[in-house]
Amino acid sequence: MEPRRIALAVVLMAAVLILTPILFPAPVPAPGRTTAGTDTLRRTDAVAALPDTPAAAVTAGSGLVQPGMGAAPGAMIGTPPEAVVPVDTAVITTREALFRTTNRGAALIGAQMQQYVALSNKGRTKGDPVELASAGDRLLSFRLVTPGDTVALNAHTFTATRTEENGREVVLYSATVGARAISIAYAFLPDSYRVNVTATVEGAPANSFLLIDMPPGFRSSEADTSEDQSHLAYAYKLDKQSANGVTFSSLDPGERRIEPGPISWAVAKNKYFLLGVLAPTGTAGFAEVNFTGGTRVAKAATRSEATIVASLNAGSVAFEVYAGPQEFKRLVAIGRSFETSNPYGGWLQGVVQPFATMVIRLLLWMKSTLGLSYGWILVLFGVAVRIILWPLNQKAMRSSTQMQRISPYLQEIQTKYKGDQAKLQSEMMRVYKEHGMSPFSSLSGCVPMLIPLPVFFALFFVFQNTIEFRGVSFLWFPDISIKDPFYIIPVLVAITAMALSWIGMRGIKASDQQKMTMYLMPVMMMIIFLNMASGLNLYYFVQNLASLPQQWLISQERSKSTPVVRG
Repeated sequence: MEPRRIALAVVLMAAVLILTPILFPAPVPAPGRTTAGTDTLRRTDAVAALPDTPAAAVTAGSGLVQPGMGAAPGAMIGTPPEAVVPVDTAVITTREALFRTTNRGAALIGAQMQQYVALSNKGRTKGDPVELASAGDRLLSFRLVTPGDTVALNAHTFTATRTEENGREVVLYSATVGARAISIAYAFLPDSYRVNVTATVEGAPANSFLLIDMPPGFRSSEADTSEDQSHLAYAYKLDKQSANGVTFSSLDPGERRIEPGPISWAVAKNKYFLLGVLAPTGTAGFAEVNFTGGTRVAKAATRSEATIVASLNAGSVAFEVYAGPQEFKRLVAIGRSFETSNPYGGWLQGVVQPFATMVIRLLLWMKSTLGLSYGWILVLFGVAVRIILWPLNQKAMRSSTQMQRISPYLQEIQTKYKGDQAKLQSEMMRVYKEHGMSPFSSLSGCVPMLIPLPVFFALFFVFQNTIEFRGVSFLWFPDISIKDPFYIIPVLVAITAMALSWIGMRGIKASDQQKMTMYLMPVMMMIIFLNMASGLNLYYFVQNLASLPQQWLISQERSKSTPVVRG
Protein backbone atom coordinates (compact mmCIF):
# COMPACT_ATOMS: atom_id res chain seq x y z
CA MET A 1 0.00 0.00 0.00
CA GLU A 2 1.34 3.42 -0.90
CA PRO A 3 2.71 5.18 2.23
CA ARG A 4 0.80 8.36 1.47
CA ARG A 5 -2.51 6.50 1.61
CA ILE A 6 -1.45 4.62 4.76
CA ALA A 7 -0.74 7.92 6.47
CA LEU A 8 -4.07 9.36 5.26
CA ALA A 9 -6.01 6.35 6.50
CA VAL A 10 -4.27 6.38 9.90
CA VAL A 11 -4.85 10.12 10.28
CA LEU A 12 -8.53 9.69 9.40
CA MET A 13 -8.87 6.82 11.85
CA ALA A 14 -7.17 8.74 14.65
CA ALA A 15 -9.26 11.83 13.95
CA VAL A 16 -12.46 9.83 14.20
CA LEU A 17 -11.32 8.14 17.41
CA ILE A 18 -10.55 11.52 18.96
CA LEU A 19 -13.72 13.22 17.76
CA THR A 20 -16.13 10.38 18.64
CA PRO A 21 -16.22 11.06 22.42
CA ILE A 22 -16.51 14.78 21.70
CA LEU A 23 -19.31 14.58 19.15
CA PHE A 24 -21.15 11.75 20.92
CA PRO A 25 -20.58 12.23 24.67
CA ALA A 26 -21.64 9.62 27.11
CA PRO A 27 -23.28 13.18 26.24
CA VAL A 28 -23.03 0.62 31.30
CA PRO A 29 -33.28 -16.54 37.12
CA ALA A 30 -38.35 -19.36 38.27
CA PRO A 31 -40.99 -17.14 39.51
CA GLY A 32 -40.74 -16.65 43.23
CA ARG A 33 -43.27 -15.77 45.88
CA THR A 34 -42.82 -13.16 48.52
CA THR A 35 -41.73 -14.41 51.90
CA ALA A 36 -43.44 -13.87 55.17
CA GLY A 37 -40.31 -12.38 56.63
CA THR A 38 -40.14 -9.51 54.16
CA ASP A 39 -43.75 -9.04 53.06
CA THR A 40 -44.88 -7.14 56.11
CA LEU A 41 -45.75 -3.56 56.85
CA ARG A 42 -43.35 -2.33 59.43
CA ARG A 43 -42.48 0.89 61.20
CA THR A 44 -39.16 2.46 60.25
CA ASP A 45 -37.65 5.58 61.70
CA ALA A 46 -35.46 5.96 58.62
CA VAL A 47 -38.49 6.45 56.40
CA ALA A 48 -40.07 8.82 58.85
CA ALA A 49 -36.93 10.94 58.63
CA LEU A 50 -36.93 11.10 54.84
CA PRO A 51 -37.25 14.67 53.60
CA ASP A 52 -40.35 15.67 51.72
CA THR A 53 -40.17 16.28 47.99
CA PRO A 54 -39.01 19.82 47.24
CA ALA A 55 -42.04 22.06 47.32
CA ALA A 56 -43.25 22.95 43.87
CA ALA A 57 -46.23 24.27 41.99
CA VAL A 58 -47.52 23.78 38.51
CA THR A 59 -49.59 26.11 36.42
CA ALA A 60 -51.98 23.54 35.02
CA GLY A 61 -51.78 23.17 31.28
CA SER A 62 -48.98 25.74 30.93
CA GLY A 63 -46.12 23.26 30.85
CA LEU A 64 -44.34 25.02 33.72
CA VAL A 65 -43.17 23.02 36.70
CA GLN A 66 -41.91 25.73 39.02
CA PRO A 67 -39.49 24.75 41.80
CA GLY A 68 -39.55 26.57 45.09
CA MET A 69 -43.23 27.60 45.03
CA GLY A 70 -44.62 25.06 47.42
CA ALA A 71 -46.41 25.43 50.71
CA ALA A 72 -46.60 23.68 54.03
CA PRO A 73 -48.62 20.45 54.20
CA GLY A 74 -52.24 21.15 53.43
CA ALA A 75 -51.73 24.89 53.18
CA MET A 76 -52.74 25.10 49.54
CA ILE A 77 -56.10 23.50 50.16
CA GLY A 78 -56.75 24.86 53.62
CA THR A 79 -57.75 21.62 55.30
CA PRO A 80 -57.57 20.74 58.98
CA PRO A 81 -54.66 18.57 60.15
CA GLU A 82 -54.89 14.88 59.34
CA ALA A 83 -55.29 12.18 61.92
CA VAL A 84 -51.92 10.89 63.03
CA VAL A 85 -50.99 7.76 61.02
CA PRO A 86 -47.72 5.90 61.72
CA VAL A 87 -45.16 6.08 58.95
CA ASP A 88 -44.64 2.56 57.62
CA THR A 89 -42.59 0.90 54.91
CA ALA A 90 -43.86 -1.95 52.75
CA VAL A 91 -41.14 -4.36 51.62
CA ILE A 92 -42.02 -6.52 48.62
CA THR A 93 -39.68 -9.23 47.38
CA THR A 94 -39.93 -10.58 43.86
CA ARG A 95 -37.62 -13.03 42.15
CA GLU A 96 -35.56 -10.20 40.68
CA ALA A 97 -35.85 -7.28 43.09
CA LEU A 98 -36.72 -6.07 46.54
CA PHE A 99 -38.94 -2.98 46.46
CA ARG A 100 -39.72 -0.58 49.29
CA THR A 101 -42.64 1.82 49.38
CA THR A 102 -43.75 4.18 52.13
CA ASN A 103 -47.16 5.40 53.21
CA ARG A 104 -45.63 8.86 53.56
CA GLY A 105 -46.77 10.21 50.19
CA ALA A 106 -47.38 6.70 48.78
CA ALA A 107 -43.85 6.92 47.33
CA LEU A 108 -41.45 4.32 45.98
CA ILE A 109 -38.35 4.75 48.10
CA GLY A 110 -36.09 1.84 47.18
CA ALA A 111 -35.31 -0.91 44.68
CA GLN A 112 -32.67 -3.52 45.40
CA MET A 113 -31.35 -5.72 42.59
CA GLN A 114 -31.29 -9.30 43.85
CA GLN A 115 -29.18 -10.62 40.95
CA TYR A 116 -26.49 -7.92 40.95
CA VAL A 117 -23.90 -7.17 43.61
CA ALA A 118 -22.23 -3.88 44.37
CA LEU A 119 -18.70 -3.69 42.98
CA SER A 120 -17.77 -0.75 45.17
CA ASN A 121 -17.82 -0.15 48.92
CA LYS A 122 -18.63 3.52 48.46
CA GLY A 123 -22.04 4.11 49.99
CA ARG A 124 -22.73 0.37 50.22
CA THR A 125 -20.91 -2.73 51.35
CA LYS A 126 -19.08 -4.39 48.47
CA GLY A 127 -20.81 -7.63 47.54
CA ASP A 128 -24.25 -6.55 48.78
CA PRO A 129 -27.10 -6.34 46.27
CA VAL A 130 -27.18 -3.16 44.20
CA GLU A 131 -29.50 -0.49 45.60
CA LEU A 132 -30.76 2.21 43.25
CA ALA A 133 -31.91 4.87 45.70
CA SER A 134 -29.41 7.21 47.29
CA ALA A 135 -29.78 7.82 51.03
CA GLY A 136 -32.68 10.21 51.65
CA ASP A 137 -33.89 10.14 48.03
CA ARG A 138 -37.12 8.74 46.66
CA LEU A 139 -37.28 6.88 43.38
CA LEU A 140 -40.83 8.07 42.70
CA SER A 141 -42.97 10.63 44.46
CA PHE A 142 -46.13 12.45 43.50
CA ARG A 143 -47.84 15.81 43.45
CA LEU A 144 -51.45 16.55 42.60
CA VAL A 145 -52.33 19.55 40.45
CA THR A 146 -55.86 20.87 40.23
CA PRO A 147 -56.89 24.27 38.85
CA GLY A 148 -55.32 26.78 41.23
CA ASP A 149 -53.85 24.25 43.67
CA THR A 150 -50.80 21.99 43.93
CA VAL A 151 -50.43 19.44 46.70
CA ALA A 152 -47.20 17.56 47.45
CA LEU A 153 -48.40 14.11 48.51
CA ASN A 154 -45.17 13.58 50.46
CA ALA A 155 -46.71 15.93 53.03
CA HIS A 156 -49.50 13.42 53.70
CA THR A 157 -49.57 10.02 55.33
CA PHE A 158 -51.64 7.31 53.65
CA THR A 159 -53.23 4.14 54.96
CA ALA A 160 -51.74 1.00 53.43
CA THR A 161 -53.56 -2.20 52.52
CA ARG A 162 -51.81 -5.38 51.34
CA THR A 163 -53.55 -7.87 49.05
CA GLU A 164 -52.71 -10.42 46.38
CA GLU A 165 -54.37 -10.33 42.98
CA ASN A 166 -53.66 -12.81 40.18
CA GLY A 167 -50.40 -13.83 41.79
CA ARG A 168 -49.24 -10.24 42.22
CA GLU A 169 -48.58 -8.49 45.49
CA VAL A 170 -50.59 -5.26 45.61
CA VAL A 171 -50.01 -2.38 48.00
CA LEU A 172 -52.87 0.13 48.02
CA TYR A 173 -52.35 3.52 49.63
CA SER A 174 -55.40 5.62 50.48
CA ALA A 175 -55.84 9.05 52.04
CA THR A 176 -58.28 11.92 52.10
CA VAL A 177 -56.56 15.12 51.12
CA GLY A 178 -58.89 18.04 51.56
CA ALA A 179 -62.24 16.92 50.27
CA ARG A 180 -60.79 14.42 47.81
CA ALA A 181 -60.07 10.72 48.33
CA ILE A 182 -56.76 9.74 46.74
CA SER A 183 -55.53 6.21 46.19
CA ILE A 184 -52.29 4.94 44.66
CA ALA A 185 -51.90 1.21 44.03
CA TYR A 186 -48.68 -0.69 43.28
CA ALA A 187 -49.01 -4.15 41.68
CA PHE A 188 -45.64 -5.98 41.66
CA LEU A 189 -45.00 -8.58 38.94
CA PRO A 190 -43.53 -11.62 40.74
CA ASP A 191 -40.82 -12.52 38.21
CA SER A 192 -39.85 -9.10 36.99
CA TYR A 193 -38.49 -5.65 37.76
CA ARG A 194 -41.83 -4.20 36.67
CA VAL A 195 -44.55 -2.59 38.72
CA ASN A 196 -48.00 -1.47 37.54
CA VAL A 197 -49.16 1.74 39.20
CA THR A 198 -52.64 3.25 39.26
CA ALA A 199 -53.56 6.58 40.82
CA THR A 200 -57.16 7.68 41.40
CA VAL A 201 -58.46 11.04 42.64
CA GLU A 202 -62.17 11.15 43.39
CA GLY A 203 -63.90 14.30 42.22
CA ALA A 204 -60.87 15.57 40.33
CA PRO A 205 -61.98 18.48 38.14
CA ALA A 206 -61.05 18.83 34.48
CA ASN A 207 -57.47 19.86 33.75
CA SER A 208 -56.10 17.97 36.75
CA PHE A 209 -52.67 16.35 36.62
CA LEU A 210 -50.53 13.95 38.56
CA LEU A 211 -46.89 15.00 38.68
CA ILE A 212 -44.49 12.05 38.85
CA ASP A 213 -41.15 13.15 40.27
CA MET A 214 -38.29 10.91 39.20
CA PRO A 215 -35.09 10.23 41.18
CA PRO A 216 -32.64 13.15 41.37
CA GLY A 217 -29.71 10.72 41.25
CA PHE A 218 -28.66 7.14 41.97
CA ARG A 219 -26.46 5.41 44.47
CA SER A 220 -23.34 4.22 42.70
CA SER A 221 -22.43 0.56 43.11
CA GLU A 222 -19.66 0.48 40.52
CA ALA A 223 -15.92 0.02 40.95
CA ASP A 224 -15.33 3.31 39.12
CA THR A 225 -17.79 5.64 40.83
CA SER A 226 -16.82 8.76 38.92
CA GLU A 227 -17.18 6.98 35.58
CA ASP A 228 -20.57 5.67 36.68
CA GLN A 229 -21.69 9.16 37.64
CA SER A 230 -20.63 10.52 34.25
CA HIS A 231 -23.44 8.42 32.76
CA LEU A 232 -26.16 9.98 34.92
CA ALA A 233 -28.90 11.08 32.56
CA TYR A 234 -32.59 11.21 31.79
CA ALA A 235 -34.10 10.02 28.53
CA TYR A 236 -37.55 10.21 27.02
CA LYS A 237 -39.35 9.09 23.89
CA LEU A 238 -41.91 11.13 22.05
CA ASP A 239 -44.67 9.18 20.39
CA LYS A 240 -43.59 7.95 16.92
CA GLN A 241 -40.15 9.54 17.29
CA SER A 242 -36.70 8.40 18.37
CA ALA A 243 -35.58 8.57 21.98
CA ASN A 244 -33.73 11.63 23.27
CA GLY A 245 -31.22 11.88 26.10
CA VAL A 246 -30.60 14.66 28.62
CA THR A 247 -27.39 14.13 30.57
CA PHE A 248 -27.05 15.67 34.02
CA SER A 249 -23.91 17.45 32.83
CA SER A 250 -25.82 19.11 29.95
CA LEU A 251 -28.08 20.95 32.42
CA ASP A 252 -26.65 24.01 34.13
CA PRO A 253 -27.73 24.45 37.78
CA GLY A 254 -31.28 25.79 37.73
CA GLU A 255 -31.62 25.43 33.95
CA ARG A 256 -35.04 24.09 32.92
CA ARG A 257 -36.16 22.25 29.82
CA ILE A 258 -39.73 21.43 28.88
CA GLU A 259 -40.57 18.68 26.41
CA PRO A 260 -44.24 18.62 25.38
CA GLY A 261 -45.93 15.29 24.76
CA PRO A 262 -47.24 12.91 23.95
CA ILE A 263 -44.43 11.10 25.83
CA SER A 264 -44.31 7.29 25.57
CA TRP A 265 -41.83 6.88 28.41
CA ALA A 266 -39.16 8.64 30.44
CA VAL A 267 -36.24 7.18 32.37
CA ALA A 268 -33.58 8.17 34.87
CA LYS A 269 -30.39 6.15 34.59
CA ASN A 270 -26.76 5.69 35.49
CA LYS A 271 -24.33 3.46 33.59
CA TYR A 272 -26.05 0.10 34.10
CA PHE A 273 -29.39 0.62 35.86
CA LEU A 274 -32.45 2.71 35.25
CA LEU A 275 -35.86 3.63 36.53
CA GLY A 276 -38.40 4.08 33.76
CA VAL A 277 -42.00 5.25 33.74
CA LEU A 278 -43.99 4.03 30.74
CA ALA A 279 -47.42 5.03 29.51
CA PRO A 280 -49.67 2.04 28.75
CA THR A 281 -49.61 0.81 25.17
CA GLY A 282 -52.37 2.35 23.09
CA THR A 283 -52.85 5.43 25.26
CA ALA A 284 -52.17 9.06 24.43
CA GLY A 285 -49.04 9.07 26.59
CA PHE A 286 -47.91 11.62 29.14
CA ALA A 287 -48.62 15.32 28.64
CA GLU A 288 -45.01 16.45 29.03
CA VAL A 289 -41.75 15.95 30.88
CA ASN A 290 -39.65 18.68 32.51
CA PHE A 291 -35.97 18.73 33.49
CA THR A 292 -34.13 21.03 35.90
CA GLY A 293 -30.38 21.11 36.49
CA GLY A 294 -29.29 20.44 40.05
CA THR A 295 -26.54 21.92 42.17
CA ARG A 296 -23.01 20.66 41.55
CA VAL A 297 -20.25 19.61 43.90
CA ALA A 298 -16.68 20.04 42.60
CA LYS A 299 -18.11 20.62 39.10
CA ALA A 300 -19.56 17.10 39.00
CA ALA A 301 -23.18 16.93 37.82
CA THR A 302 -24.59 14.31 40.18
CA ARG A 303 -28.04 15.83 40.88
CA SER A 304 -30.91 16.89 38.64
CA GLU A 305 -34.69 16.89 38.65
CA ALA A 306 -37.20 15.41 36.22
CA THR A 307 -40.99 15.50 36.42
CA ILE A 308 -43.52 13.69 34.25
CA VAL A 309 -46.86 15.45 33.83
CA ALA A 310 -49.67 12.88 33.53
CA SER A 311 -53.23 13.94 32.76
CA LEU A 312 -55.96 12.60 35.04
CA ASN A 313 -58.66 11.19 32.79
CA ALA A 314 -61.91 10.78 34.71
CA GLY A 315 -59.81 11.22 37.84
CA SER A 316 -57.33 8.39 37.23
CA VAL A 317 -54.09 7.54 35.49
CA ALA A 318 -52.19 4.27 35.05
CA PHE A 319 -48.58 3.68 34.14
CA GLU A 320 -45.85 1.07 34.36
CA VAL A 321 -42.58 1.33 36.27
CA TYR A 322 -39.39 -0.54 35.43
CA ALA A 323 -36.66 -0.35 38.08
CA GLY A 324 -33.80 -2.60 37.14
CA PRO A 325 -30.77 -3.37 34.99
CA GLN A 326 -30.30 -2.30 31.40
CA GLU A 327 -30.46 -5.88 30.13
CA PHE A 328 -30.97 -5.64 26.38
CA LYS A 329 -33.33 -8.61 25.96
CA ARG A 330 -35.40 -7.58 28.96
CA LEU A 331 -35.80 -4.02 27.67
CA VAL A 332 -36.73 -5.30 24.20
CA ALA A 333 -39.43 -7.52 25.75
CA ILE A 334 -41.08 -4.49 27.34
CA GLY A 335 -41.75 -3.05 23.87
CA ARG A 336 -42.32 0.58 22.96
CA SER A 337 -38.67 0.80 21.81
CA PHE A 338 -37.65 0.79 25.47
CA GLU A 339 -34.26 -0.70 24.55
CA THR A 340 -33.38 2.72 23.08
CA SER A 341 -33.45 4.28 26.55
CA ASN A 342 -29.73 4.78 25.93
CA PRO A 343 -29.86 7.00 22.82
CA TYR A 344 -26.56 6.52 20.97
CA GLY A 345 -24.86 8.73 18.45
CA GLY A 346 -26.21 12.24 19.07
CA TRP A 347 -27.27 13.76 15.76
CA LEU A 348 -26.17 10.56 14.01
CA GLN A 349 -28.49 8.46 16.15
CA GLY A 350 -30.47 7.25 13.14
CA VAL A 351 -27.32 5.53 11.84
CA VAL A 352 -25.43 4.66 15.03
CA GLN A 353 -28.34 3.27 17.11
CA PRO A 354 -29.40 0.56 14.62
CA PHE A 355 -25.79 -0.48 14.03
CA ALA A 356 -25.05 -0.65 17.77
CA THR A 357 -28.24 -2.68 18.24
CA MET A 358 -27.13 -5.10 15.54
CA VAL A 359 -23.72 -5.54 17.20
CA ILE A 360 -25.12 -6.19 20.67
CA ARG A 361 -27.64 -8.69 19.24
CA LEU A 362 -24.78 -10.52 17.52
CA LEU A 363 -22.62 -10.60 20.65
CA LEU A 364 -25.51 -11.88 22.78
CA TRP A 365 -26.23 -14.55 20.17
CA MET A 366 -22.59 -15.66 20.15
CA LYS A 367 -22.64 -15.81 23.94
CA SER A 368 -25.78 -17.96 24.11
CA THR A 369 -24.65 -20.20 21.23
CA LEU A 370 -21.01 -20.76 22.15
CA GLY A 371 -21.29 -20.52 25.93
CA LEU A 372 -17.93 -18.77 26.23
CA SER A 373 -17.06 -15.78 28.39
CA TYR A 374 -17.48 -12.35 26.86
CA GLY A 375 -13.71 -11.95 26.73
CA TRP A 376 -13.39 -14.87 24.30
CA ILE A 377 -16.50 -13.68 22.45
CA LEU A 378 -14.75 -10.38 21.75
CA VAL A 379 -11.62 -12.21 20.58
CA LEU A 380 -13.64 -14.39 18.19
CA PHE A 381 -15.67 -11.40 17.03
CA GLY A 382 -12.50 -9.47 16.19
CA VAL A 383 -11.03 -12.39 14.23
CA ALA A 384 -14.35 -13.02 12.44
CA VAL A 385 -14.57 -9.41 11.28
CA ARG A 386 -11.07 -9.63 9.79
CA ILE A 387 -11.80 -12.97 8.08
CA ILE A 388 -15.00 -11.59 6.55
CA LEU A 389 -13.14 -8.54 5.27
CA TRP A 390 -10.11 -10.54 4.05
CA PRO A 391 -11.17 -10.74 0.35
CA LEU A 392 -11.99 -7.05 0.20
CA ASN A 393 -8.73 -6.14 1.93
CA GLN A 394 -6.78 -8.41 -0.42
CA LYS A 395 -8.29 -6.83 -3.52
CA ALA A 396 -7.76 -3.30 -2.26
CA MET A 397 -4.18 -3.92 -1.18
CA ARG A 398 -3.32 -5.44 -4.55
CA SER A 399 -4.90 -2.45 -6.23
CA SER A 400 -2.63 -0.27 -4.13
CA THR A 401 0.39 -2.34 -5.21
CA GLN A 402 -0.58 -1.88 -8.88
CA MET A 403 -0.80 1.85 -8.32
CA GLN A 404 2.71 1.82 -6.94
CA ARG A 405 3.97 -0.13 -9.99
CA ILE A 406 2.56 2.33 -12.54
CA SER A 407 3.34 5.38 -10.39
CA PRO A 408 6.72 6.09 -12.12
CA TYR A 409 5.07 6.03 -15.54
CA LEU A 410 2.27 8.35 -14.38
CA GLN A 411 4.84 10.78 -12.98
CA GLU A 412 6.71 10.77 -16.26
CA ILE A 413 3.50 11.55 -18.16
CA GLN A 414 2.66 14.39 -15.76
CA THR A 415 6.10 15.91 -16.34
CA LYS A 416 5.99 15.49 -20.09
CA TYR A 417 2.49 16.89 -20.67
CA LYS A 418 2.15 19.35 -17.80
CA GLY A 419 1.45 22.14 -20.27
CA ASP A 420 -1.23 20.20 -22.16
CA GLN A 421 -4.06 19.18 -19.83
CA ALA A 422 -6.08 17.44 -22.54
CA LYS A 423 -3.15 15.27 -23.64
CA LEU A 424 -2.17 14.62 -20.01
CA GLN A 425 -5.62 13.31 -19.11
CA SER A 426 -5.80 11.24 -22.29
CA GLU A 427 -2.44 9.55 -21.64
CA MET A 428 -3.20 8.89 -17.98
CA MET A 429 -6.56 7.33 -18.82
CA ARG A 430 -4.80 5.11 -21.38
CA VAL A 431 -2.40 3.85 -18.73
CA TYR A 432 -5.21 3.18 -16.26
CA LYS A 433 -7.17 1.30 -18.91
CA GLU A 434 -4.21 -0.85 -19.97
CA HIS A 435 -3.81 -2.04 -16.38
CA GLY A 436 -7.51 -2.47 -15.64
CA MET A 437 -7.61 0.46 -13.25
CA SER A 438 -9.23 3.88 -12.90
CA PRO A 439 -8.31 7.22 -11.30
CA PHE A 440 -10.39 6.16 -8.30
CA SER A 441 -8.32 3.05 -7.69
CA SER A 442 -6.00 5.05 -5.46
CA LEU A 443 -8.85 5.59 -3.01
CA SER A 444 -9.50 1.88 -2.66
CA GLY A 445 -6.35 1.50 -0.56
CA CYS A 446 -7.91 3.49 2.26
CA VAL A 447 -11.32 1.84 2.20
CA PRO A 448 -10.35 -1.47 3.88
CA MET A 449 -8.80 0.41 6.79
CA LEU A 450 -11.98 2.41 7.28
CA ILE A 451 -14.55 -0.38 6.89
CA PRO A 452 -13.95 -1.89 10.39
CA LEU A 453 -14.44 1.53 12.01
CA PRO A 454 -18.28 1.37 12.09
CA VAL A 455 -18.01 -1.86 14.10
CA PHE A 456 -15.51 -0.22 16.45
CA PHE A 457 -17.81 2.81 16.90
CA ALA A 458 -20.74 0.51 17.60
CA LEU A 459 -18.71 -1.32 20.25
CA PHE A 460 -17.65 2.03 21.70
CA PHE A 461 -21.29 2.84 22.40
CA VAL A 462 -22.22 -0.72 23.36
CA PHE A 463 -19.59 -0.67 26.12
CA GLN A 464 -21.17 2.50 27.52
CA ASN A 465 -24.16 0.74 29.08
CA THR A 466 -24.23 -3.00 28.31
CA ILE A 467 -24.69 -4.56 31.72
CA GLU A 468 -23.87 -8.01 30.30
CA PHE A 469 -20.19 -6.91 30.34
CA ARG A 470 -20.34 -5.58 33.92
CA GLY A 471 -17.89 -7.27 36.25
CA VAL A 472 -16.75 -9.84 33.64
CA SER A 473 -13.11 -10.77 34.22
CA PHE A 474 -10.80 -12.01 31.49
CA LEU A 475 -7.08 -12.74 31.51
CA TRP A 476 -5.61 -10.02 33.74
CA PHE A 477 -8.63 -7.71 33.36
CA PRO A 478 -10.74 -7.62 36.54
CA ASP A 479 -13.62 -6.11 34.52
CA ILE A 480 -13.75 -5.82 30.73
CA SER A 481 -16.22 -2.93 30.98
CA ILE A 482 -13.67 -0.58 32.57
CA LYS A 483 -10.12 0.42 31.69
CA ASP A 484 -7.16 -1.90 32.15
CA PRO A 485 -5.76 -1.02 35.61
CA PHE A 486 -2.27 -2.04 34.45
CA TYR A 487 -2.49 -0.27 31.05
CA ILE A 488 -1.07 -3.35 29.35
CA ILE A 489 -3.64 -3.68 26.58
CA PRO A 490 -3.35 -0.05 25.31
CA VAL A 491 0.41 -0.61 24.98
CA LEU A 492 -0.24 -3.82 23.01
CA VAL A 493 -2.63 -1.91 20.74
CA ALA A 494 0.11 0.63 20.04
CA ILE A 495 2.75 -2.06 19.40
CA THR A 496 0.57 -3.94 16.91
CA ALA A 497 -0.39 -0.67 15.20
CA MET A 498 3.29 0.17 14.76
CA ALA A 499 3.97 -3.35 13.44
CA LEU A 500 1.26 -2.93 10.82
CA SER A 501 2.70 0.39 9.72
CA TRP A 502 6.25 -0.99 9.54
CA ILE A 503 5.23 -4.02 7.48
CA GLY A 504 3.12 -1.80 5.23
CA MET A 505 6.17 0.33 4.42
CA ARG A 506 8.53 -2.53 3.59
CA GLY A 507 10.00 -2.08 0.13
CA ILE A 508 8.99 1.57 0.02
CA LYS A 509 11.36 4.48 0.21
CA ALA A 510 9.64 6.39 3.02
CA SER A 511 10.03 10.11 3.53
CA ASP A 512 10.94 11.63 6.88
CA GLN A 513 7.32 12.68 7.33
CA GLN A 514 6.09 9.14 6.71
CA LYS A 515 8.60 7.75 9.20
CA MET A 516 7.50 10.27 11.81
CA THR A 517 3.86 9.32 11.22
CA MET A 518 4.73 5.64 11.65
CA TYR A 519 6.10 6.32 15.15
CA LEU A 520 3.73 9.05 16.33
CA MET A 521 0.37 7.54 15.38
CA PRO A 522 0.73 4.42 17.58
CA VAL A 523 1.66 6.66 20.51
CA MET A 524 -1.43 8.79 19.88
CA MET A 525 -3.58 5.66 19.70
CA MET A 526 -2.16 4.40 23.00
CA ILE A 527 -3.07 7.69 24.69
CA ILE A 528 -6.58 7.57 23.22
CA PHE A 529 -7.14 3.97 24.37
CA LEU A 530 -5.74 4.38 27.90
CA ASN A 531 -9.10 5.16 29.52
CA MET A 532 -11.31 3.10 27.21
CA ALA A 533 -12.91 -0.15 28.34
CA SER A 534 -10.38 -2.98 28.38
CA GLY A 535 -12.80 -5.12 26.35
CA LEU A 536 -12.82 -2.49 23.62
CA ASN A 537 -9.02 -2.41 23.70
CA LEU A 538 -9.01 -6.20 23.48
CA TYR A 539 -11.18 -6.16 20.36
CA TYR A 540 -8.96 -3.58 18.64
CA PHE A 541 -5.78 -5.45 19.60
CA VAL A 542 -7.19 -8.67 18.11
CA GLN A 543 -8.13 -6.74 14.96
CA ASN A 544 -4.54 -5.54 14.58
CA LEU A 545 -3.09 -8.96 15.35
CA ALA A 546 -5.37 -10.67 12.82
CA SER A 547 -4.34 -8.11 10.18
CA LEU A 548 -0.61 -8.84 10.44
CA PRO A 549 -0.53 -12.02 8.25
CA GLN A 550 -2.42 -10.36 5.41
CA GLN A 551 -0.28 -7.25 5.61
CA TRP A 552 2.84 -9.43 5.47
CA LEU A 553 1.62 -11.38 2.42
CA ILE A 554 0.82 -8.20 0.51
CA SER A 555 4.19 -6.78 1.48
CA GLN A 556 5.88 -9.89 0.07
CA GLU A 557 3.96 -9.52 -3.18
CA ARG A 558 4.93 -5.87 -3.43
CA SER A 559 8.63 -6.59 -2.86
CA LYS A 560 8.59 -8.98 -5.84
CA SER A 561 6.92 -6.45 -8.13
CA THR A 562 8.89 -4.15 -10.41
CA PRO A 563 7.76 -0.72 -11.55
CA VAL A 564 6.31 -0.43 -15.04
CA VAL A 565 8.67 1.45 -17.37
CA ARG A 566 8.35 2.66 -20.92
CA GLY A 567 9.42 0.18 -23.56
